[in-house]
Amino acid sequence: MREEGVLRTVGPAADPIESAEEVTLRPRRLADFVGQTQLKDHLGIMLEAARRRGQAADHLLFAGPPGLGKTSMAGIVAAEMGPVSASHRGPRLCAPAIWPPF
Repeated sequence: MREEGVLRTVGPAADPIESAEEVTLRPRRLADFVGQTQLKDHLGIMLEAARRRGQAADHLLFAGPPGLGKTSMAGIVAAEMGPVSASHRGPRLCAPAIWPPF
């Protein structure tokens, strides 16, 4: 059903309003993440130990099928540890030129 005088354009670009709302859907802290209790407990210990040492957390690799929360968990780790983080997708790991100098 089409309303008179209303045009709706559909294209490949993301709608800014939807993009802003989508960001708020992901949990920002470990306590907000639902499920995977054992992983959350283990990560909580690792992140707290790294904060107390004043160092970065050990290298973390989240792997598995779609929908497990890998991207959400990576964002949580970045938010919990502070502003310095690097994230790379698997296929790009083969190119050594992309690694940031740490």
